[in-house]
Amino acid sequence: MSYTTLVDVATLTAHLADPDWLVVDVRHQLADTGYGERAYAAGHIPGAVFLHCDRDLSGPMNGANGRHPLPAPEKLAQCFGGIGIGPQTQVVVYDDAQGMIAGRLWWLLRWLGHDRVALLDGGLQAWQAVNGPLTPEMPRRSPTTFVATMCESCVDADYVRAFMQTSRMHLVDARAPDRFRGENETMDPVGGHIPGAVNRFFRDNLQADGRYKPAAELRAEWLAILAGTTPEQVVHQCGSGVSACHNMLAMEIAGLTGSRLYAGSWSEWCADPARPVSTG
Repeated sequence: MSYTTLVDVATLTAHLADPDWLVVDVRHQLADTGYGERAYAAGHIPGAVFLHCDRDLSGPMNGANGRHPLPAPEKLAQCFGGIGIGPQTQVVVYDDAQGMIAGRLWWLLRWLGHDRVALLDGGLQAWQAVNGPLTPEMPRRSPTTFVATMCESCVDADYVRAFMQTSRMHLVDARAPDRFRGENETMDPVGGHIPGAVNRFFRDNLQADGRYKPAAELRAEWLAILAGTTPEQVVHQCGSGVSACHNMLAMEIAGLTGSRLYAGSWSEWCADPARPVSTG
């Protein structure tokens, strides 16, 4: 059986010793970029490998391409092969940030054509809630060759500029409502949002315990957000193309497939003063 959206703690526990399963820890904090590595070294789910949001899941910044640019596909494929992801590998990814970082890896693997990837529902907190073991032991994984098959699952700033406020694109911003309005902006030099965008805070996909809402509930909520548009018209964005992936995963859980990501997101958009900005 292949898991492509979520895996619960019981299922992961049953497969911890399965050589075709790989757990990836992507814990990260934007304000303390060394946090994830320290936390991983102190204790992680047995067998889990670590990938860093900035070094492994992002490319180099140049001042105009946002805070978490997409990595070069060939470099990303080399990274995935280096930790042992082959065509039959079931990847399970987790963080301790309500899936915000884990969603990025989920999307990146799908971008390169690997659909056998799922989030640990509820993240590390769900694992610890049932006294799941943690270990400082570093796993040994044999590298393999990861063959990328690129998927048309993202758009660039030119696409967004061309189709904003048109029926061709339904833009959904995953940031907190205050940042969407242009208030309390601490991450980027300009506050506001892309004209025509609607706001869906990524945390609204979750229940109080940090697990995703049931599929039927997510579907009802997302159909209201789509407001008659199709999933294929939806483009997700956030501050830097990370938490937006959480919204895309929510749509996939709800059976609303085919949406895309504007990876540069607000941090790229607002770097060019010629691009329009809305507030409120």
